[in-house]
Amino acid sequence: MAYSDLTLHCSDCGDSFTFTAGEQEFHAQKGFSNRPGRCPSCRAARKKNAGDQSGPRHDRQGGGQRSMHSAVCSGCGQQTEVPFQPTQDRPVYCRSCFATQGGKRTMRR
Repeated sequence: MAYSDLTLHCSDCGDSFTFTAGEQEFHAQKGFSNRPGRCPSCRAARKKNAGDQSGPRHDRQGGGQRSMHSAVCSGCGQQTEVPFQPTQDRPVYCRSCFATQGGKRTMRR
């Protein structure tokens, strides 16, 4: 398919920007079905600010200090700390008991 440059309007700042034929071809190759909604400078600013947010996704990427929670190991009964809030319906293991179990994680459904 032949692509031609398109002029789009940024949803953040309202400025016009060009969605080039090359960018359109790249989007098509990657299977993206939506056109970009933000101009390059607003996309860059949004991407930069995303690193400043907190939350589980960003904590794994070095975005902040992980909070630890006290728990009693379901395997050996020792006091341990885990990086999530324990619940009564799920067992919690210390490092050594978790490793003994094969380090298998169970998925919540």
